[in-house]
Amino acid sequence: MTPVLSPIQQLRTGRLPRRLVQLYAGLVLYGFSMALVLRADLGLDPWDVLHQGLAEQLGWSFGTVTIVVGALVLLLWIPLRQWPGLGTVSNVVVIGLAVDAGLAVLPPVDSLPLRIGLLVGGVVLNGLAGATYLASAFGAGPRDGLMTGLVARTGRSVRLVRTCLELTVLGVGLLLGGTVGVGTVLYAVAIGPLVQLFLPLVAVPLPARAGDAEPAGLKAA
Repeated sequence: MTPVLSPIQQLRTGRLPRRLVQLYAGLVLYGFSMALVLRADLGLDPWDVLHQGLAEQLGWSFGTVTIVVGALVLLLWIPLRQWPGLGTVSNVVVIGLAVDAGLAVLPPVDSLPLRIGLLVGGVVLNGLAGATYLASAFGAGPRDGLMTGLVARTGRSVRLVRTCLELTVLGVGLLLGGTVGVGTVLYAVAIGPLVQLFLPLVAVPLPARAGDAEPAGLKAA
C-alpha cells in the first residue's frame, strides 16, 4: 500500500533520494506518454475530452478550462482527507514541460499502423508513469488524488475506481461536445488495470514510521 502522508511527512520519510528520482522520472514519462497519444491522433483521453467539451461550451481556452477543473478537483480532496504535496505541485509543471518536449521531438505521423503503435505505447507508458510517481509517496496530482481518496474511502480497488472515474468523465465530456475516438475508449478501459498492474513493481518500501499515516488502501482486488 502507498501511505497517505502530510507534506511534512513526505519530506521526512526515508529513501528521499530514490523517491525524488522516481517522482520526477514518473512525471516526465507521464508527459511523454501524453505526447505519444497526441501524436497518434486517434482520440483524446477522457479528462481532455471533458476539457475540450467545457471549452466549447464556455468559450474559454483549453488551458484555462484545464486549470479550473484541476482547482475544482482539488476541492474534492477536502472531504476525502487527501494531502497535497510536492508531487501535486510538480505534477502541473513537469508534465506540461514534458509534453511540450515530447511533441518537439516527435514529428506528426500519417501512417495508421504507426499511429496505432504510438497510441498503444502511449497508454501503456502512461499507466507505468502514473504508478511510478504515485508510488513515490509525494502526493498525487489533482485527478489521481481524487482516485486514491476514493479508493481509501470506499475500499474498492484502484482498477475499479480509476476505470469508473475515467468512464464518468468521458460521458460528461462527450455530452458537452468533446472529441472521442478509439484512443479514448482504449485509455478509459485500460488505464485502471495498467496502474494496478504496475504499482507493486514500482513500490518504494518505506520505514515503519511512515505507517503512522493513514493508508491509501490501494487494494489489489
